[in-house]
Amino acid sequence: MGGWGDMTGKICLVTGASSGIGRATALALAREGATLIGVGRDRERCARSAEAIVRASGNYHVEFWQADLSSQEEVRAVARRLNAVYPRLDLLVNNAGGRFDRRVTSAEGVEMTFALNHLGYFLLTMLLMERLRVAGRARVVNVASAAHRACPGMDFDDLNLEREYDGRRAYAQSKLANLLFTYELARRLAGSGVTANAAAPGNVLTRFALNNGLGSWLSHIAGSLRSGRLVGARRAARTVLYLACAGEVAGKSGGYYCEEKEAASSPASYDEAAAGRLWRASLALTGLADQARQGRLP
Repeated sequence: MGGWGDMTGKICLVTGASSGIGRATALALAREGATLIGVGRDRERCARSAEAIVRASGNYHVEFWQADLSSQEEVRAVARRLNAVYPRLDLLVNNAGGRFDRRVTSAEGVEMTFALNHLGYFLLTMLLMERLRVAGRARVVNVASAAHRACPGMDFDDLNLEREYDGRRAYAQSKLANLLFTYELARRLAGSGVTANAAAPGNVLTRFALNNGLGSWLSHIAGSLRSGRLVGARRAARTVLYLACAGEVAGKSGGYYCEEKEAASSPASYDEAAAGRLWRASLALTGLADQARQGRLP
């Protein structure tokens, strides 16, 4: 065991699990005995990650599924597969993400940063909600970022960033969306036994910015090196694992955590009206509005 807490028998799904923070999280969970489902975009990297995690952990209850979570069709496929195979879900770690120098869109025509970093989290969580509720004391951990502080508020008039695109602005807005979503989810799930918290991992040396142009990646690395804030994936994963496993946060919900401690996020992240508006926009953009009206979602 790795010291995070016995996860034997716990069914855990980690997105973005084939590299970086996601892989470090997946390995630690496997070492704690979890039944692990990792999701990654690249099929070969998924296969290599599964093999390496089994070898390093001695845990054979490990599988990896290939999916591009910027595609709502592929998010739905992941949810259908889990719902068909597993009776419950004890832990969902929404970690897959990216930052893009140039404006590109998802298969559904949504700006890619928002599609992957926010709508992917939102849609997967909603589609797995029944399995989370069945688990009784399930946890949702959304990987956020201190970059949310660079966004003064959601631009609801241009969520798709069609008027003017800046990769840093798009990323900051998506990370603010992560927090608005986490806090609203926690409010809606109060009393259900399912908790939702957000983890800020810090500036991480991983494959993350390979989704970006080289210039953006080098700038990100250079700035982090100058400030002394660059950390490796294993260290960055500690806060994620703390929220996923630690007994002392059992039952706690609606928090933002850095370095394994609860912290204050930006004032904009606590705007409940904005959170409600984002929730409604997300339902519409993912085709879930009818299910919500029928009372099938939080």
